[in-house]
Amino acid sequence: MFSLVFQNDDFLVINKHPGISVHKDDNEQPLLAAVAKQTGDEKLYLIHRLDKMTSGLLLLGRYQQAASELSSMFANKTVQKFYLALSAKKPGKKQGTIIGDMTKSRRSMWKLLSTKTNPAITQFFSTSGGEGKRLFICKPYTGKTHQIRVALKSVGSSILGDVTYSGAEADRGYLHAFGLRFNHGGEVFSFQQMPSIGNEWPELPEEWQTPEALNWPKLPHQK
Repeated sequence: MFSLVFQNDDFLVINKHPGISVHKDDNEQPLLAAVAKQTGDEKLYLIHRLDKMTSGLLLLGRYQQAASELSSMFANKTVQKFYLALSAKKPGKKQGTIIGDMTKSRRSMWKLLSTKTNPAITQFFSTSGGEGKRLFICKPYTGKTHQIRVALKSVGSSILGDVTYSGAEADRGYLHAFGLRFNHGGEVFSFQQMPSIGNEWPELPEEWQTPEALNWPKLPHQK
């Protein structure tokens, strides 16, 4: 279900495997229970979420005050998040910022609107992923449900294996939470975790290995 990446007194960082849900199932959270069993924690707190198909870095609080402080960082958008995604389709643009309100569509899908009242904001770069595929690195500024999946579909590059959003069939959904960077207790924490599950992942460009140093497109409110 996961591998342990980091732990200190306040929080844990795990690498969640694809196909594992972080949500409650019959009022239980099997993933958190499995992590707690390994680390000896009586209770763990979910700070943010990853979709079931998405693998990668997930932050868990070890007690309530730490969880509250960490959760407020996500709410205040002071956490830098970086995702890798792979598509079998080339995007309409190779890099940029995707902005728009999101609304529920049919079934459990969401769609991107042209309005910008409370928009989802996703910055991205892309490069060749080999064999006609396209590799993306995405930096979501907001944290909306299915945000990156919907954003990439909107530029014509549904994620490989994400059949919900018309992605080509594959051995998994090719979305991975690759990087987290934040300041907690006066210390900067930076984590990168390469995907370990999936037959289609290409090598990562060298400059993407320090994603915070990339020349990200300007956000709408930045001059």
